[in-house]
Amino acid sequence: MSGEVGSTSPVIATPFATTAEQHLRILRQYRRIAMVGLSANIYRPSHFAALYMKAAGYQIYPVNPREKEIVGRRCYATLAAVPPPLEIVDIFRESSAVPAIVEEAIAARAKVIWMQLGVIHEQAAARALEAGLEVVMDRCVKIEHARFFGGLSTLGLNAGVLSARKRAR
Repeated sequence: MSGEVGSTSPVIATPFATTAEQHLRILRQYRRIAMVGLSANIYRPSHFAALYMKAAGYQIYPVNPREKEIVGRRCYATLAAVPPPLEIVDIFRESSAVPAIVEEAIAARAKVIWMQLGVIHEQAAARALEAGLEVVMDRCVKIEHARFFGGLSTLGLNAGVLSARKRAR
C-alpha cells in the first residue's frame, strides 16, 4: 500500500498504520516537539533527531528528569512541566513506558503521540486515539521530516558512499 508504514513494520498489520500524507500534515501543522527520553549522549539516535529537528526550525522540549539541559534546551522532568501548548509528544522510551506517557500527554492536552522506530504499544495508541490525539507508531520523526523536506544530507547523513554510479578511478 503506497505511502503507508513500511512493509517491514509490525504496525502495518494493525489499524494504527498511518500514511505518508498524515505524517507530512503533522510535520507541517505542529512545530513544538516534547521529546520524552531524549538522551544527552551525542551518540544516541534521540540526540541526533533532536539536533536535526531543532536545526529544521522546530521548538524542542527535552523531557528527561536526569538532565538539566540537552541540545541547548532546558530539560523538563515531566510533560506537565513543559510550557503549553503541547503539540507532538515524541517517545524515545521502551514500549512498556508508553501507556503512562500517553496518559500524561492526554492530561497535558497534546495533539499527537509519535512513537519512534521500534516503539509500539497498540493499547496506548487506542487510548490516545480515543482521547482525540493523533498517533504515529514505529516511525522516526527525523527520517519522516528528511524524506519530505530534503534533509537527508543535513548533519552528515549523506556521506556520498551509497550511489548508483560507478566510482571514478
